[in-house]
Amino acid sequence: MESSMGEEAIQTELREIEYIASDELQVGAIERYLQELPDKLIRFGVRMMLALVVFFIGIQLIKLIRKILRKSFEKRNVDVGVSRFLDSFVKAVLYILLLFMIASYFGLDVTSVVALVGSAGVAIGLAVQGSLSNFAGGVLILLLQPFKIGDYIRDSAGNEGTVQEVQLFYTRLITPDRHIVVVPNGALANGNILNMSTVNERRMDIKVGISYDSDIRRAKEVLLELLDEDPGVLQDQEKRVFVDELADSSVIVNLRCYSTNEMFWETKWRLTEKVKYALDEAGITIPFPQLDVHGLN
Repeated sequence: MESSMGEEAIQTELREIEYIASDELQVGAIERYLQELPDKLIRFGVRMMLALVVFFIGIQLIKLIRKILRKSFEKRNVDVGVSRFLDSFVKAVLYILLLFMIASYFGLDVTSVVALVGSAGVAIGLAVQGSLSNFAGGVLILLLQPFKIGDYIRDSAGNEGTVQEVQLFYTRLITPDRHIVVVPNGALANGNILNMSTVNERRMDIKVGISYDSDIRRAKEVLLELLDEDPGVLQDQEKRVFVDELADSSVIVNLRCYSTNEMFWETKWRLTEKVKYALDEAGITIPFPQLDVHGLN
């Protein structure tokens, strides 16, 4: 009995000693951590400063590489849209590589990150099908070049304007009233595009209605003289004045000629105004729609 009580006392004392030792170890570990904390902070700060230095140096190198590429494109007369697209693509790739380099410096396993990104690529691809389609459309536009920077185009959705820039995913157009239209490259690559700048000459049609009582031959002579005298009309191209339609209230006469892209709108506006003056001087009436109402007796 006494021997069993003695064993219990010994075990109790051993447990107390282990508890005290564990407390001392914990206290010692905390003290060591606190003692090592300043050194760890200093090392972390130094690594952070080095990472920032590498980041800023990397930014300057990226700018230098892009500048060299742009000059190379200019020497080789690469299309402006292609050079801007490639510049944006190279910029994105170089920044990604720079971030991976800094992450690996801090001990991040880049291989694991790449594998994770690759495994998530399918899900991301399904989620951003539209963006990928726009990217592929941008590549097709730059390869096939249905238009280039500075061309005036109209797409199948009715958007039209002068091409300002072809980006990775979108094309920017400037409308005649100075608005910016951003069109997805996928829609441009898969739709119909009317490029009005491919040929320097552009056909112009101006329609005017004259009275049924007026002399059609005299009206055609007056309007043809107008086309012969206007400086914006290309005299070496076809010029015609013909009856286009016999409408309800008037005879529709069409003036057809050609002008350059640069002078098209100025010429059209000037001719439209001169048509009115010329017909008035020739005594040819431009009627307006009339409606006769007969009452019932």
